[in-house]
Amino acid sequence: MLIAKVIGTTVSTIKDEKLIGRKLLVVRQTDEHGVTSGKPYVAIDTVDAGVGDLVLTCSGSSARQTDITKDTPVDAVIMSIIDTLEVEGKIVFQKYPARQGS
Repeated sequence: MLIAKVIGTTVSTIKDEKLIGRKLLVVRQTDEHGVTSGKPYVAIDTVDAGVGDLVLTCSGSSARQTDITKDTPVDAVIMSIIDTLEVEGKIVFQKYPARQGS
């Protein structure tokens, strides 16, 4: 699995019939602090992610292991939206800010 940030969307009107109705998002790998690196790639979204979300992706044959992507021609899938990322005991990413006084 890789940590990635959703940086855009793609629209394709002509595609394999197994991809019809599926959202395709442009993602870019990040490090544990959210700093992007590498080339952008397209991943099929299985969790209703959106631009700006930090997500977990997998690729290759693992990308075809979800209920939505089984037996489809995909090489990358978004299978999780990250809420909190903790590294070496420190929270380095939190999707929803902690409430004051909680």
